[in-house]
Order: sequence, then structure tokens, then C-alpha cells
Amino acid sequence: MLTNKKITTPYKIKMVELITTRSREEREQHIREAGYNTFLLKSEDVQYDLLTDSGTAAMSDRQWAGMMLGDEAYAGSRNYYHLEAAVQQHYGYKYMVPTHQGRGAEHILSRMLIKPGQLVPGNMYFTTTRAHQELAGGTFADVITDEAYDPGNTFPFKGNIDLRKLENLIARHGAENIAYLSIATTVNMAGGQPISLSNLKQVRALTARYNIRIVHDMARVAENAYMIQQQESGYENHSVAQIIKEICSLTDAATMSGKKDALVNIGGLLALNEHALYEEAINLAVLFEGLHTYGGMAGRDMEAKAIGIAESVQDVHIQARVQQVHYLGNKLIAAGVPVVKPIGTHGVYIDATAFYPHIPQHQFPAQTLTAELYINGGLRTMERGIVSAGRDKQTGDHMYPRLELVRLTIPHRVYTKDHMDDIADIVIDTYHQREKVKGLGMMHEPRHLRFFQARFERL
Repeated sequence: MLTNKKITTPYKIKMVELITTRSREEREQHIREAGYNTFLLKSEDVQYDLLTDSGTAAMSDRQWAGMMLGDEAYAGSRNYYHLEAAVQQHYGYKYMVPTHQGRGAEHILSRMLIKPGQLVPGNMYFTTTRAHQELAGGTFADVITDEAYDPGNTFPFKGNIDLRKLENLIARHGAENIAYLSIATTVNMAGGQPISLSNLKQVRALTARYNIRIVHDMARVAENAYMIQQQESGYENHSVAQIIKEICSLTDAATMSGKKDALVNIGGLLALNEHALYEEAINLAVLFEGLHTYGGMAGRDMEAKAIGIAESVQDVHIQARVQQVHYLGNKLIAAGVPVVKPIGTHGVYIDATAFYPHIPQHQFPAQTLTAELYINGGLRTMERGIVSAGRDKQTGDHMYPRLELVRLTIPHRVYTKDHMDDIADIVIDTYHQREKVKGLGMMHEPRHLRFFQARFERL
């Protein structure tokens, strides 16, 4: 069980940024001009920005000090070697290739490991990951546990792989047609749900029998490790850092957006254990990212990321981070707002289907809710439903995911408890006004990752 002990915020505020406010009339105009897409709002018009925790963390004094030690040499920057050492020390992978952000690592990995026509099973898709898999000619296959699709189910490890699904997939298609198994620690699209170590060990044993690699999406591995520490028998006396190393040891490679756990504004990495793959990866990095010792990053940003990795594995940091998310989630549950249970680690996910049962999925209930939350209180959130799912490449119709969610993502070390209380009030007030709200129609649809740039209109 998660600890009920009161968590003292493990930092003090040294610098502040003024929060802007806009009137309701101004917010209605801004969201209309943005095509009812919160990605297209200007930051200056947002009061509480819960769009993402990617690149939005408040960096520490040590990270800012590290920025002053940036070695901006084109080749062999000392900051690259600091980052490499941090990855080896805290995650245990042998080789590291820096990239400009996580999707740069996904691009290189997909080009290396996926042959056209192969399947890539995983514990629920993520948008950019699946897009790169498809661009390389692969097809994603979902093998997550069924509990992940029930917002009200309180199973603590909804990120688990269903071993039966995975083994049946291998039996039907053959191990040679499986590019690799994609494992996310904390599954974003399921509500930030963790995978257990016992499940991962079983998955490792199964894939080893068929010589299938496990690739780890480790953007939020520290959050997953904390949930294992709190809820998996046998790990209550392990540190988060120890659990992270054990998780990584059960995988063969990893992609990481350092903009999450590593607490930086930009940067990603590809981590590998096989030297031959590392050699191929640095060749591709030179083509698409930059020389393999900077990978599209400035030296100062690599230094900040190396320091951020070390800070992210500290129990006191990750405990306070997850507990803040749970504080907000429990306030919404107490008010009757339908959210995904159990509360995840990096955000609270509202069940838009239950929030707006009168709005059919083809009228984008989650997208509608993001617009209403902004109008009612200047709160920017993200849709994780039919818009994010995209279209079926065979039929051209929308893909209709079983989960239609709105994500309230909490940036690291940015907002206070008072802010969480205010955010909860905005959501609760919006819930009380839910019956009069109508859905949206799509006016503009880009070809790839449409949730970033699509535009809508009121029905």
C-alpha cells in the first residue's frame, strides 16, 4: 500500500515565475482561435499548465550550476562523458547515444530493429513510439493486461504484460516476425500505470526462450520503481535506485525522453548493451541527430541531464513527486469526478466517457473536456483518446480506443499544494456543469500525430 505518511516537500523555492490570468471571455476567444486544441494555445494565456511533464520541470540549483560548465566542443564534450557515466551508474546499460529528445531515440531504434512486416508487441501503444514503428514498416500489437482497460479496476500493476497474449502472438506469427518487445515503465496511455518486477521477470524468461529482445521505454522508470517499492511484496526495503537498476537489468535496450524523469527541458538518449547495435546506432545518430558525443544536444544540457538523473533516483524526490499527484487525484475522487484508478504516477486521468456520457466518441468527448477545463479556469490539459489514437490505415476510419481520457499531468517541482487545491476546484466545477456541454467536430486533420495540430469546432 502507498504510504499515508505526510510528505514534506524536499526543496525550497529560490526563484518564482508570475502566473498570468485571463478572463473567461478572453479564454473563450483564445480556445476558439486555437481550434479547441490546447496544444495551439499560447503559454502566456494559460493559468495552470498541466499539458505535459515533458521538459516542464523546475531544474535544481545544481542543474543550473551545471549549465555553466557546458563544454560546447563539437566532438568529445566532457559533458557527454558525465552523461554516459550517469547512465551506466544509475541504469546499468553499457552504451549510451544522446539524442535531441526521446523520439530521436525511437527513430534510430526503429530503423535498426524493425523489418517491414514485423510485429512490435508492447504494453499499450504510445503515440510517437507507434508512429516510428509504423514508419519503419512495423505493426504494433497490444499485449497489456485486460485490467488496463477498466478505469475503475484498482489492480495496482495495470502496466503488466499478459503472458498468454504474448505467447499466443509468438505462436501465431513466429518469433522471427517479432522485432522486439516494447516495455514502458508506467504506461502513459493507461493512466500512468506501473509494471511489476515479478511480471517483468516472467516476461524476460519467456522472451529469452524465443531470443526476442526487450526494449525499455524508460522515460518514467523512477516513478515505476517507486510504485514497486510501495506495492510489490519483497521490495519495501529496497531503495528506488536499487529497483531501477533491477528493472533495467531485465531489458536489452532503452529509449528515454530525459524531459521527464531526468528533470531537464530538452534531451533524450538511446541506451544499449550490445556493442554491434551501438556501432550501428552511432552511425545513424550522425545522420539524424548529430555527432554521437552530442546527439543534437548542447553540452550544458547534457550536464544538466546527468545531474538530473542522479536527483531523480533519490527516494525523497520521487516520493514527493508521486504523492503530489495522488493528493490531486484523491481530491477529485472524493468529489465524485470519474478518474482512472488507481491514481498513476505522473498525472491524474479523467474518464471522459463517464464525465460526458451523452457525447458519443466520434464527437471527441476528451477533446471537448480539455476545452471546457481551459474555459472554466485557464487549466491546460491533454486529450488521450480517439484524437490521439488516429486513423485505421486500412479502413481510413477513426480508431476507437477503449479508453477516452483527459490527462492532468503534473510537472516536477513546479506547483504547490495550494495550486493542486485550485486545480481540483476547476475540475469539480466543470464536472457540475457537464450536462449542458456539447461535443466537437474536426475541421483540420494533419497526416501524422494529429492531436498536436488538429482543429475543431463546436457542434
